[in-house]
Amino acid sequence: MPGLRVDLYLNREFGQIEFNRRVLALAADPRVPALERLRYLCIVDSNLDEFFEIRVAGLKAQIESRCAPDTDGMPVRQVFEAVGRKVRELMTLQYEILNTQVLPQLASKGVRILRRTKWNARQKTWLHDYFLRELMPVLTPIGLDPAHPFPRLLNKSLNFVIELDGNDAFGRKSSMAIVQAPRVLPRVITLPRSVAGCEYGFVFLSSIMHAYVDKLFPGMFLLGCYQFQLTRNSELYINDEELHELNCLREAVQSGLTQRQFADGVRLKVADDCPRPLADSLLKQFGIGESDLYKVNGPVNLVRLQQIVELVDLPELKFPAFTAGTPRELLHHPDIFDCIRRGDILLHHPYQAFQPVINFIAQAANDPQVIAIKQTVYRTGSQSMMMELLIQAAHNGKAVTVVVELLARFDEEDNINWAQRLKEAGAHVIFGVVGYKSHAKMALVIRREGSALRRYVHLSTGNYHARTAALYTDFGLFTCNKEICADVNEVFMSLTGLGTANKLRHLWQAPFTLHQRMIQAIKNETRIAKAGRKARIIARMNSLIEPVIIDALYAASQAGVTVDLIVRGVCSLRPGLPGVSDNIRVRSVLGRFLEHSRVFYFHNNGAEDVYLSSADWMDRNFFRRIEISFPVLNTRLKKRVIREGLTTLLSRDDEAWEMDADGNYRMHKSKRGRGGHPQTVILDLLTGKPVR
Repeated sequence: MPGLRVDLYLNREFGQIEFNRRVLALAADPRVPALERLRYLCIVDSNLDEFFEIRVAGLKAQIESRCAPDTDGMPVRQVFEAVGRKVRELMTLQYEILNTQVLPQLASKGVRILRRTKWNARQKTWLHDYFLRELMPVLTPIGLDPAHPFPRLLNKSLNFVIELDGNDAFGRKSSMAIVQAPRVLPRVITLPRSVAGCEYGFVFLSSIMHAYVDKLFPGMFLLGCYQFQLTRNSELYINDEELHELNCLREAVQSGLTQRQFADGVRLKVADDCPRPLADSLLKQFGIGESDLYKVNGPVNLVRLQQIVELVDLPELKFPAFTAGTPRELLHHPDIFDCIRRGDILLHHPYQAFQPVINFIAQAANDPQVIAIKQTVYRTGSQSMMMELLIQAAHNGKAVTVVVELLARFDEEDNINWAQRLKEAGAHVIFGVVGYKSHAKMALVIRREGSALRRYVHLSTGNYHARTAALYTDFGLFTCNKEICADVNEVFMSLTGLGTANKLRHLWQAPFTLHQRMIQAIKNETRIAKAGRKARIIARMNSLIEPVIIDALYAASQAGVTVDLIVRGVCSLRPGLPGVSDNIRVRSVLGRFLEHSRVFYFHNNGAEDVYLSSADWMDRNFFRRIEISFPVLNTRLKKRVIREGLTTLLSRDDEAWEMDADGNYRMHKSKRGRGGHPQTVILDLLTGKPVR
């Protein structure tokens, strides 16, 4: 963006790496239960996979096209090289924590990964039989020669490169073979307790392959077996010409999904004992360079160790269980529409249950007075009671309209499948607006009550996804406020129909008014501060990148506005710059739940405007997505959002990270009387049962 001072903005890629460094700190924390430490290691691995699939793939594309630097001013190639150094440091620490801390701690609790070099005779017998019975029939060894070209490898699949010597039955002499591990095979094998010699004994699939892969090459001499994994560019590109030819976004997305599995390679992970000539041969095969090679001391697909967390039933090795609370308005009133008519209802997940949202759609699907249901779907999962209820509603004769976002990254296939089932049930299925992802979270129910129609809505900061609702922090709001409901209906009309965007009364909508309204709210606080009155902004989100917003916050700080930013992940704003951002503080809170809520507070001369939103402060959310930001108008609920969503995260210092002007984070030290992780405090508040 022309005219920007590049020294005012931090690099986005570095910010994502720093976020994963903070997650890794949770894995390194001995106070965290052992299986949860393992889960954090898997989360970092999954995050890094996506980082390479999208961000690093984008850097490589920019280098090839010789793009100009980003807003931070650093040349793209320099960013790419720095990313490589930082990620290697991170991965080295990741595997060190796994091997020297987490696995030994698990072993001390009876959960052991049995190393190939430590197997006893009984274990060897059992595992040899397992290989012959379960693995060998589904493995296809491919010896590389002119008649056997290198196989196509799926993105992030587990593979083995084999070094061989000798001649086979046909007299062929080949020094290399490839064995792919089919995705149907578990990456972690559970041994019977009598064989393992402990309560929970596991063996990596890669260990079994190393031990018995020679059975796949009878008569040949095995020189070595090394695991590797190729990460591919996973950005889904929809070709405009193909979209025009197919005249169907769904078919274009399906075509793109097939191509994505075999897109250009961006990273090669290999075992650290893999000989350099073999690694070089793989790099050449995939058309990538030495800078794309990453060696690891452990499983190359570390994310699959998540299976262990699910398989082990030892509560003391996990975070304490809790029962999600229910708002008191819903406790003794089975009719959710009656409850909403009595007043707005706020849900704070996962501290409060997601079940009322399901009940809302369930009652609508079966209520003879309900005539229509409209809902957006971004992520919902391969199995979803919510989607089943919408299908049921369509079967029951309701006018069901579902806006399905087909380009929700890595959920495209699930969304395509749900769209097909919804269409077969008779629902109206809309794929949003080409060029704009439909990211707003809205459900609208239209009900006949007497001689009139009444609208009820549910709005949320998070997806209609029951599993993530138990893991992510999000706010949801039920209301039948006529003006808000009318706004929601207008948004649905713009998504499904044609015409200009009508003016909304309460909702701020991207790509039309959201950015403008946020800037106006920030500038309003700036004017108030310049007039000598109290001015404050608190903003909580996943990412803060958009430069015009950052500039407005800098101007607010210089005018004397107190700005508190709670940013879970990437923040390109630099806090604490003398004369620029002295009054801005940036905090990141991580814990057992993924911080996902977007909450925006503007003091506004004591009016205390509070907005919940589906959007982060990023270019894509403001200008390339359909998003909404909605106000909390009820005074009591507004106080709840301020307390639970903002001030608790600012006043509690346990495991909170403070960011400095250079983008570095330090763990905040607790002060006397202010301890307690914010998430634990909110759990105690909303579940009614203290959880430590």
